[in-house]
Amino acid sequence: MRSYTGQLSDNQPIRRNLAEKQKQLRDLKETLATMKPHTSPSLKESVQRRIRELEVEIRTAPRDEKPGNRDKAPRQERPRRAPRRAHHAETFGE
Repeated sequence: MRSYTGQLSDNQPIRRNLAEKQKQLRDLKETLATMKPHTSPSLKESVQRRIRELEVEIRTAPRDEKPGNRDKAPRQERPRRAPRRAHHAETFGE
């Protein structure tokens, strides 16, 4: 099956927002803390490198991306309409 342009399988980095990056950082720190002493040094180093990268990304995140600084207006909700059941009653003689 052929992929289309922009599909995630096109070897493109996954874009994460600030909250997702913070969650990933917490998860990686927890993973590093629970690693056994016999874990390979290269694996530990790669996790530590990713933690450092995420910390830099979070520190340099734009001000408007950080939660709490946004003044979002509440979303306008449309009124719900009644379900269409009239034709069903006529069809089955109810």
